[in-house]
Amino acid sequence: MEIVDLSDGYVSTYLSCLEDWSEEMREAGDHKAHWYDKMKDRGLRVKLALDEDRRAVGMIQYLPIEESIALGQDLFMVLCIWVHGYRQGVGNHQGRGIGSALLAAAEEDARDLGAKGVAAWGVTLPFWMRSSWFKKHGYETAERAEGRELVWKRFTHDAEAPRWISSGPIPQPVTGQVTMSSFLSGWCPAMNLVHERAKRAAAELGPPVVFVSVDTSEPAAMRQHGHTDAVFLDGKPLQRGAPPSYDAIKKRTSKHVRRVKRS
Repeated sequence: MEIVDLSDGYVSTYLSCLEDWSEEMREAGDHKAHWYDKMKDRGLRVKLALDEDRRAVGMIQYLPIEESIALGQDLFMVLCIWVHGYRQGVGNHQGRGIGSALLAAAEEDARDLGAKGVAAWGVTLPFWMRSSWFKKHGYETAERAEGRELVWKRFTHDAEAPRWISSGPIPQPVTGQVTMSSFLSGWCPAMNLVHERAKRAAAELGPPVVFVSVDTSEPAAMRQHGHTDAVFLDGKPLQRGAPPSYDAIKKRTSKHVRRVKRS
């Protein structure tokens, strides 16, 4: 295994989160490509883990916290670490220490760039991006929110802990319509997928469904709205856990449509 910086030949693989084979990645649209084009000149760093055949089997992306989904200064923020875990494509490479090697490489890079520490977010449930995994690598909790933690590792004694952005108001139901409100930064294909499926369901169902999209790719917009990536259906989160299927989104939205038409 070799850890390398992202180069032109691997950009398409990176944009699909190493899942070039996945129809879902194509369904997620080109939001990540637009986000990448914007952030690659604003400090975004990407490293890949290559196997002996020079195939990308793991990735980490991180950027200055000032450009990220959290608040802080003089830190880098890890947006995600992903090691390919499916039988399709390059196969399952999890459980081999690749994630640890990617994190160590990113930390070394951040030190060399003069950062005072590295922050990351993690979920408290036992799946992808577990906060407990980061803690095993020397990270400590900075702040907690429902089901997730903001963790960090300081490099210098004067480093300041990161903070979550303040939660903003949740879009409320509107009498006589079904409102889908999508806040989308573009960096995560999983959230891009939910956005696209919700948008498609809204278009297919038609009135009284109204789809509202809010671009949160700029940190200022995240802080203004208090949301980074989320889709709300009449004020309720559309997603909890893995991205819901298109059929599940359409079915749930249809129930709201029937209620409006009965009222």
